[in-house]
Amino acid sequence: QVQLVESGGGLVQPGGSLTLSCAAYTGIPVPMAWYRQAPGKQRELVAQITSGGTVTYIANSVKGRFTASRDKRDSAKTMIYLNMNNLKLEDTAVYYCNSPQTDGTTRWDWGPGTQVTVSS
Repeated sequence: QVQLVESGGGLVQPGGSLTLSCAAYTGIPVPMAWYRQAPGKQRELVAQITSGGTVTYIANSVKGRFTASRDKRDSAKTMIYLNMNNLKLEDTAVYYCNSPQTDGTTRWDWGPGTQVTVSS
């Protein structure tokens, strides 16, 4: 089991920006993804990034506003980031990282996530 540590969340006004970070000691590079779960809603995939750093998916709801990236300097420790700009009220959620599998599940148990609250 890999421990997932998300950070960088906070309270921001509409139109503001935040950058989220995720640390995972995976040992080897694996595909990673950002997910979010808003109150009363199911968890949804926000962005997916390959082990090589290519972003293969960005949700339509955040396209043009969010970008995902990963630090490739240390393959044993995976660091991924979610740069969020022009935040909207509907972006309020707990954001999580994990490694997606081809069957739609995730490789590891969920970490605590990081809360993003967009409010005026």
